[in-house]
Amino acid sequence: MLGLAALPAAGNFFGGALAEVFRVSERTLSLALHLAAGIVLAVVGIELMPEALEASLPWVPLLAFVAGGVIFIGLDRAVGYVQARMGGGEKQSGALAIFGGVSMDLFSDGVMIGTGTVVNPALGLLLAMGQVPADVPEGFAAVATLRNAGISRKRRILMAAGFAVPILLGAALGFLALREAPEIITLSVLALTGGALTAVVVEEMIGEAHEGETSQLGPIFLTAGFALFAAISVYFGE
Repeated sequence: MLGLAALPAAGNFFGGALAEVFRVSERTLSLALHLAAGIVLAVVGIELMPEALEASLPWVPLLAFVAGGVIFIGLDRAVGYVQARMGGGEKQSGALAIFGGVSMDLFSDGVMIGTGTVVNPALGLLLAMGQVPADVPEGFAAVATLRNAGISRKRRILMAAGFAVPILLGAALGFLALREAPEIITLSVLALTGGALTAVVVEEMIGEAHEGETSQLGPIFLTAGFALFAAISVYFGE
């Protein structure tokens, strides 16, 4: 199961490696962030929330979804506080917030893979394989943002490698802890993650995508990212 979870983690790291090899303009970074945002929105809208709303008491996951937004506010303020104490600028704070958002997305990927493996090992494999191409642009955008924020290359590489931690933790949680938990708890965790991810996309990814030079192709990349994950879900998720 952990081996399956390592597949999308590797895809994310590969995307980060591409950002290290190639010089990234503000316009390219904006497009990558739009693509990644579309993918994350698709994860929430196509995978997380439809599954969560299958609960016997749908209002519980809906409240958990709102709680995810509250958690994002707490994390955002915590990042800002740490950056202020460390003397970091606003640009670095935004980069770290995006790093946190990608980490939460990978955590949700891990939860899906872990719970999917409990239901059917073949389903877990398909979910893991389907997440690989979806996580490449996220890793690219995250590392490119860290690079543009002036974070050292050593720290960027360590942070890119660190993306493996949330997905492995999420997979372990989905496979072990949630396996014995009531269904309402499992589905509420998915909704909680979905709420946090939605807040990250709207408040951080899209905001960062419009900080510098932008492109009129941004909305196309956003919808293309959504369509990409939708295609993966349709053709590999069952």
